This record gives sequence, C-alpha cells and structure tokens, in this order.
Amino acid sequence: MEQTNEPRVRRNPWRIAFNIVVYAFALAGAAIIGAWAFYQLGFTKNKGAVDENYRYLMSVSEMEGLADSTLTPQHAQQQWMEQYVKLAAFSRFYPVNAQLILRAAQHSDNPMVVDRMIAAASVYTESDADYATFSANLQKALQAEAQRDNPNAIPWMNTVEWDALKQSIVKDSADIREAGRLTGVEPRMIVGCLVGEQIRLFNSKREMFKQYLGPVKMLSVQSQFSYGVNGIKDFTAAAVEKHLKDSSSEFYMGRRYENLLDFETEDHAGERYRRLVDYRSHLYSYIYTGCILHQTMLQWRRAGYDISNRPDILFTLFNVGFSQSHPKPNPRCGGSHIRIDDRLYTFGAVGFDFYYSGELADVFPYSVHRFVADDGQQLSEHEVEQIQRNVSNCSRPERGSEYRRGMEIEVVPEPSTPRRDDPNGWGRVRPAQR
Repeated sequence: MEQTNEPRVRRNPWRIAFNIVVYAFALAGAAIIGAWAFYQLGFTKNKGAVDENYRYLMSVSEMEGLADSTLTPQHAQQQWMEQYVKLAAFSRFYPVNAQLILRAAQHSDNPMVVDRMIAAASVYTESDADYATFSANLQKALQAEAQRDNPNAIPWMNTVEWDALKQSIVKDSADIREAGRLTGVEPRMIVGCLVGEQIRLFNSKREMFKQYLGPVKMLSVQSQFSYGVNGIKDFTAAAVEKHLKDSSSEFYMGRRYENLLDFETEDHAGERYRRLVDYRSHLYSYIYTGCILHQTMLQWRRAGYDISNRPDILFTLFNVGFSQSHPKPNPRCGGSHIRIDDRLYTFGAVGFDFYYSGELADVFPYSVHRFVADDGQQLSEHEVEQIQRNVSNCSRPERGSEYRRGMEIEVVPEPSTPRRDDPNGWGRVRPAQR
C-alpha cells in the first residue's frame, strides 16, 4: 500500500471561532425574522370572548346617562335617601363592599352612584337568595308607605323668624368661625347659643322683626341689661376676662388664651361695652360666647364630669350663667323659657334642636373635637392687636341709657345706599321717641 508523506493541514482556531459566531448570528436572525412573521400573520392574537354578563354590565353603564342631567335638587335628595336604604340592606350581607361604596358616595355629588355600585357588585351576588329576599322585602315595605309632605319635624324651624335668622347667621359666618378658632370651640357650638338668644328676641319683639330685622335679615343687638347678639351681661363678660388671667381658677383655659381679651385702655367697662354693643362687627360677642362655653366645660371636667359631648347642657349653662354652674352627676337641659308660636321651649332645648338638626351644616360642620386644648403658646402682641381692630366706630347708644325712663333702642336701616363708613348697610342706631 502506497503511503503519502504529505503533512496534515492544521485549521486556524480563530477561523473556527469566527465561523461559529457567523453561524450563530445567522440562526438568531432567522429566529427573529420567523417570530416577526409569526406575529404579523396573527398567530399570537387572542381573539377574546364576549363576557357572559355583557348585557347586565351594559345596563349598569347605561344607568349613568339615565337621569344625571334631569335630577332636580329635590329629586336628588330623594334619590340619596333611597340609595342609602339600598346600601343599608347591602351592608347586612356584604359590609366590606358597603363601606367602600359609602366612602365613595361621600365624595360624590351624584346620588345614583350608590345604585350603580351596588348593581355592579350584584353580578356576583345573584345567587345569594337571602340577600335578594331581604332587599326585596325592604323595598316592598318602603313602597307600602307613601312619602308624606310634612314640614320640619322641629316646629319652631317652620317659622318665618327662623328662615330670616338662618340668613342673618350666614352673614356672620366668618366672624363665628374666627371666634371658634380663637377660643378653641367648635363654631357650631357658638351658633347654638346665638340661635337660642336670637330666636327668643325675634319672637319677643315681633313688631321690630317685621319692620326691621326680618326684611334686612340682620341680627338683633341688645344694649339694655344684656349686651350684643348673644345677650351677655356685663358682669358675666367681666368674669370671663378674670378667668382668662387666673391660672388657679377652675375656669382657667390655659396660657394660649390669657391675652385673648386684653384691653387697649384703662376704661375696661367702657371698652367692654363698645366691644359687645357693636352693630357692624359681632366678633367680640362670639369670642365671649366661646370663652363661656370653654370655661364652663373645663370647670365640669376638673370636677370629674365631662360635658364636652353634651351641647344641651352647655347651652343651658351659657344661659343661666357662671353663678348657677355647679358640677354634678346627671345634669338636666333647661334654661329660660322661650315661647314660639304658642309653644313653650327652653333655651337649652332650642340650641340642642339646632345643633343636631343638620341646618347650616355646610357652613358650620360638625367637628370631631368640640374643644381644642391649650397648647401652651400665648398669643403674640400682633395677634391681640388684630383682634382689637375688629371694634368698629359705629354709633352706639350712650352707656347707661338702659336706666333712663322713656329710652328704648331702635335699629333704623338707612333708606338709601350704604354710607362709606357703613359698608354692610346694616343701619344706624338712635333713641326711640315715645
């Protein structure tokens, strides 16, 4: 056999590596092109399916356009009540969902949202026979009782006096809220005292109400024996000022409030009178009111009785004064009698009626805490000066005129446009001629 002596050819390793890389890129390119073609030809598309509940889901969505634009305010309120009844039934079986729906409804101005949310969840509750029966029975019971066209359940709130008083109070809302902030008292509590005093005055001075107070929707400012829109007596106001400074007093409110009622002059009696008998700015009347409520609450708390959650008792004690505030168990609501349309009420009850009525809740909402505790930070001189600037230079009856026979204060509205020094056009004050 013939042998060859030719040498074996050794392959270059770099050449081999290069070929491998080339082949790898070629395979990768082919894979990418194949995948792209597979996608383009539609082999990866999920054609989906029609949900078996599509008709029900469509009907829920269409509810949104059903009545939103046609709801009148009165109809909307009625819808809210009906939806909350449905939500109450839903909550007995699905409390987690009901809580979520309630929170959402509270941030919505559309009453139908509750109905839609319950309807949407009902896709998964159709098999719950107990819920369906309970809900149907509840709806049947409601439909069996026709809605009645009754007036307000609180009789005195159906009067023309209350209608006028509400509008007068709203005009003072900025001052009332500011007084609440300064005294650490929920503004709605201050309004409760104001309502009791003003509804009494509106009914005891019907002729003045018909001629002056009612038409211009203004509050009655007292300047005889009791002062201001809340009828605060001079000695009561002086006691409030004293309690603010006396850290040993059972009525002491704390360092933050010590300088709240500081005077600008040495004539404290005259300055106090000007603060309260002010026909343009009632801020000081509300500040004194807030202090009385706060100080009384603290007196009882220090004695072991917390009445911060008893507005009826606080209104009563505001009415009867510090001298009759004696902490004890089981206090009772009362105070001076107020006759409205031949029906007798007490001051505390009228304030209580208002507080929990929901009236003016958009202007004076309910707070989680009715009183703000002292934070130890005193008011600055600038803050005190800002408060003092709220005393206007309007004309007032001469102090002491209440002791003169034949003198009576009468509020006379201006017949023309407001004067430059009377921007609110609330009128001027002059002695009435007998």
